Amino acid sequence: MSATSSFDPRHPLKSLTIPRDALRPPSADNPRLGIGLSMIAHAGLIIALALGVSWHTEDPAGVAAELWAAVPEIAAPRAQPEPEPEVAPPPPPKAATPPEPTAAERDAEIAIEKAKQDKLEKERKEALDQKAREKRLRDEKERKEQAQKDAEKEKLEREKADAKERERDKLEQQRKDQASAAAREKARQDQLRRMNEQLGGSGAPTSTGTAARDAGPSANYAGRIKARIQPNIQLLFEVPGNPQAEVKITVMPDGTITRWEITKSSGVKEWDDAVLRAVEKTGVLPRDENGRVPSPMVITFSPRPRT
Repeated sequence: MSATSSFDPRHPLKSLTIPRDALRPPSADNPRLGIGLSMIAHAGLIIALALGVSWHTEDPAGVAAELWAAVPEIAAPRAQPEPEPEVAPPPPPKAATPPEPTAAERDAEIAIEKAKQDKLEKERKEALDQKAREKRLRDEKERKEQAQKDAEKEKLEREKADAKERERDKLEQQRKDQASAAAREKARQDQLRRMNEQLGGSGAPTSTGTAARDAGPSANYAGRIKARIQPNIQLLFEVPGNPQAEVKITVMPDGTITRWEITKSSGVKEWDDAVLRAVEKTGVLPRDENGRVPSPMVITFSPRPRT
């Protein structure tokens, strides 16, 4: 591109003005040429560096040399490096001081702490009370169990003692009954012997017995016995029908009643009991015409005379 200029004699300054395009550098006609040249230059640089590093493959041979000084000299001491000044460690950062709590905050904290302490104290008291209640329940249970065991043991011992006492009483009563029966029998035999010695036979002329008197009672003796016992029979109500109770009575030679029992029940318990009470109340039976009291004897009692 070429630049043209014009000269106007009427305007000398304007004629000296240079066009703007004349000052610009010329632009490259082909950018690929610059890129190729740059790549070639870089490749040559890389090859040169590689050759400069890799050609030295062997260590050089060592060369020894001795140096002699004309006058021996002592080397000066090696200069010591000056110590670096100690730098004081930086002071630790001060902890940020919390702001002072206000009176309301302090009261709130005190109230919260007091509430916590009260809660802990309440829980502690409740735990102690619970333990005390459990201990009381255990003690009460153990006391009841022990009392029950003691009562059962005492009851068992008392029953054993009562059984032994009853057995002793029974044996003693049997012994007494046997002794009393033996004594009565002996007394009766003695009485019979004395009567036989004092009296002769009182039987009929045709009697073949050897006893002094007949052993059987007289004809009216049973009526006399009934007449003695019958008034003692007491009943609160009338017995239906005419029940008959047979009673076996054992007496001593003097007529004292020692034993009585029902040998045949009337079928009416009230009447049987009334007859037994009457015999017991009578106590002593009258003697027969011969002065004796037969023993034992069986007598029948009924509310009304038999027809």
